[in-house]
Amino acid sequence: MQTTGFHDRVAAELSDIDAQGLTKPERVIESRQGPVIQVAGRKVLNFCANNYLGLGGDDRVVAAANAASESRGAGTASVRFICGTLDIHKQLERAIADYLGFEDSILFAAAFDANGGLFEPLFGSEDAIVSDALNHASIIDGVRLCKARRYRFATSDMADLEAQLKQARADGVRDIIIATDGAFSMDGYIAKLDQIRALADQYGALIMVDDCHATGFLGPQGRGSYAHHGVKVDFVTGTFGKALGGAMGGFICANSAVVQLLKQRARPYLFSNALAPSICGASLEAIRIARGEEGDKLRAQLTANAARFRGAMADAGFDLLPGEHPIVPVMLGDAKLAQTMAARMLELGVYVIGFSFPVVPRGAARIRTQMSAAHTFDHIDQAVAAFTTAGKELGVIK
Repeated sequence: MQTTGFHDRVAAELSDIDAQGLTKPERVIESRQGPVIQVAGRKVLNFCANNYLGLGGDDRVVAAANAASESRGAGTASVRFICGTLDIHKQLERAIADYLGFEDSILFAAAFDANGGLFEPLFGSEDAIVSDALNHASIIDGVRLCKARRYRFATSDMADLEAQLKQARADGVRDIIIATDGAFSMDGYIAKLDQIRALADQYGALIMVDDCHATGFLGPQGRGSYAHHGVKVDFVTGTFGKALGGAMGGFICANSAVVQLLKQRARPYLFSNALAPSICGASLEAIRIARGEEGDKLRAQLTANAARFRGAMADAGFDLLPGEHPIVPVMLGDAKLAQTMAARMLELGVYVIGFSFPVVPRGAARIRTQMSAAHTFDHIDQAVAAFTTAGKELGVIK
């Protein structure tokens, strides 16, 4: 059988990706996640992790993970409905639902699966999904799996959202769900959920929020973007792989009937192994920390770090996207420049990553920096100094 043409085509596509500066290198980390990590035998500052509360390498979280493995093993070797449901899974479902203010929750192997499993069991061809144009790829894929009618509105454009809601109602749909990221991961923008809530009430729509980049650190007690705006929503999807421990695993919080239906019909849930006990143990400990007084202190430090970094980088002359989120994108435009600058930053002792197409639009390449509560002001100042050096060398700033 001849397959040469296929492999030649794959090789040519990889070559083209590299020529455009779009290759995304994977650098190997040789230590725990944290504000300082080891890469290629060197200690470097880490400014590109989703480790918002600094719990990814926390000794207590690690100990909880180890204890759960000791008592419940490495895994269940099964999906939940066969023989894969452990008491620790039920504990985690209860803990995340209580923390975020919902009746119940359902766990998934990843947040991508949570978004992939939400829409298809709940909405059919008589319904409508009105989705933000910059929503995460997992929401887009989840919508594609559903037979509901699709409408799209420009990011955070409330006039466009209202126009799409009017059109959906004019088209005679049954139920409407507005789907949005709570915080947009590439830009750090926080969704206007107070205004979305008002429009949803006006047009009788449900609201789904992906809070992967909000749970644990936005709003009172870190309950997320909807708490940040003081409103309620119908569905929240999220992850234990960012602020809440940094491992993996996703969830959907909703009312009990919705959760029970998803447990009967959501394909990523029905056909994926249950979360490893270690992940559950780590996540339970992270939730305990995040919702308490220590969590408030960590959130205050995170906010201060983001403000210090953003102010100093703006003063240095860098082009930053505006916002209040600990994601601070440094805009460069050119993909090759983003890769070159990231490599130079690593030489200067700061680990950051250049983002380019298809992760962000063509011509909008950037270095997405992310603050952590574990960073000190000295870490922030060192990172700004390295950015300033690299920026001047590469002609990004004067």
